[in-house]
Amino acid sequence: MKLLNEFKSFAIKGNAIDMAVGIVIGAAFGKIITSIVSDIIMPPIGLLVGGVNFTDLKFLLKDAVGDVPAVTINYGNFIQVAFDFIIIAFSIFMVIKLLNAAKKKEEKAEEVKTPVGPTKEEILLTEIRDLLKNK
Repeated sequence: MKLLNEFKSFAIKGNAIDMAVGIVIGAAFGKIITSIVSDIIMPPIGLLVGGVNFTDLKFLLKDAVGDVPAVTINYGNFIQVAFDFIIIAFSIFMVIKLLNAAKKKEEKAEEVKTPVGPTKEEILLTEIRDLLKNK
């Protein structure tokens, strides 16, 4: 029973719930980034490199014999996956950079809105000081 109570307190804590929300949003965000890379970024890059598809590049170790497929090292697929990773990582970096810039701008706007002046406590202490001076 103690184990069940410990699990319940862990699962209900904010950290576990925040982590679960982060994972779900991260998965959805990953789909958006994958779409951006494959549908928007890769077509112009493919056009620039002459339509080269890296996934077709391979090194043949042994030819196919009958029903036995050829043995190959598919280094082109690795290059394509690494290239996709770099683009995805850079895209995420740029989105985070934009979000941080917007957050800083919002924080500066909030700082401007808050009036800078003495607090109630400071006003009260000033009044007490003035009363003591006048006696």
